[in-house]
Amino acid sequence: MLHKTVSLDLPGSHDDHGASNTVLGFWVYLMTDCIIFASLFAVFAVMGHQFADGPSGKDVFELPGVMLETAILLLSSITFGFGMLAAHKGKSTALLAWLGVTFLLGAVFIGLEIHEFSLLIAQGYGPDRSAFLSAFFTLVATHGLHVTVGLIWMAVLAVQVIGNKKLTQRDLTRLTCLSLFWHFLDIVWICVFTFVYLTSVV
Repeated sequence: MLHKTVSLDLPGSHDDHGASNTVLGFWVYLMTDCIIFASLFAVFAVMGHQFADGPSGKDVFELPGVMLETAILLLSSITFGFGMLAAHKGKSTALLAWLGVTFLLGAVFIGLEIHEFSLLIAQGYGPDRSAFLSAFFTLVATHGLHVTVGLIWMAVLAVQVIGNKKLTQRDLTRLTCLSLFWHFLDIVWICVFTFVYLTSVV
């Protein structure tokens, strides 16, 4: 489907080859990000039971709120997928609509995460309270930072799409990279939800 769109907008194999190289390079970047998150998960595995007479996960985590965050982020992955389908069909208006919904869901996710952090800190459960909380804040905040970067990237791409008369190969390549990034963050969050939240309250 991508090949059909390219042949209409930018014919020629050179653009296809460049787009493939760009996506491949972004896959390499994602692998380095995997190493970063794997390291943070390893730190949490070591520090996750170092409470320093402070609260444990059972004391500070509220699963209903975390489950809501998880549902919102997973839903944003679905809406982004609809946006990509629209992009491959050359429907820029539908693409922008789905990007808007995805952006809103991502922003709500970040808002809930900030709210969770502020409540914990207000209760005296900040990252300086114990090694457990330090590892928790570092891991979850790193993921939140990535989501924030994704939202900024999404907004920039939306502005570029609005400025173009029709979707180009460059637009599709950038959207593909952002799609990979966004779905990657969903996978990481599922690991956070399972490994950090669920195992801490069991």
